[in-house]
Amino acid sequence: MLDSIDSHILRRLTQNSRISYTDLAKEVGLSGVAVKERIDRLVNQGIIEQFSIVISAEKLGKKISAYLELEVEPLHLNHIVDVLKKNDQVAVLYEMTGPCILHIHILVESITEMEQFMNESIYSLDGIVRAETQILLKRHKNQDGLNI
Repeated sequence: MLDSIDSHILRRLTQNSRISYTDLAKEVGLSGVAVKERIDRLVNQGIIEQFSIVISAEKLGKKISAYLELEVEPLHLNHIVDVLKKNDQVAVLYEMTGPCILHIHILVESITEMEQFMNESIYSLDGIVRAETQILLKRHKNQDGLNI
């Protein structure tokens, strides 16, 4: 179970994973060493899975952010997942509840590149029953993980 100090540390790390142990220590009233030990414990317990950064796909030329929902035949599910996991244009790949549903987030430079992705990476795969695509217009909030 998390105490209030652990919760505060997790909240601050979700806001800025580069915050120093010293700055966190000042906020929670502990030493930098004690904060490091708490973070190490949270990592070892699997509560913190990874430290990461958020990259602006748009500033790197990926102007199109699209979400796909694929309904696949169960027999082909594992193969389709394996193929899509290897594709650099696939940013997120989730298996969802329902009749074998895959939820995919892709980042591409243009509609032409998206069309090429659909033709070469989706429509060419055996076992896809249905594919629905939605293009992101505007991001209002982006949060990974839990609110603590």
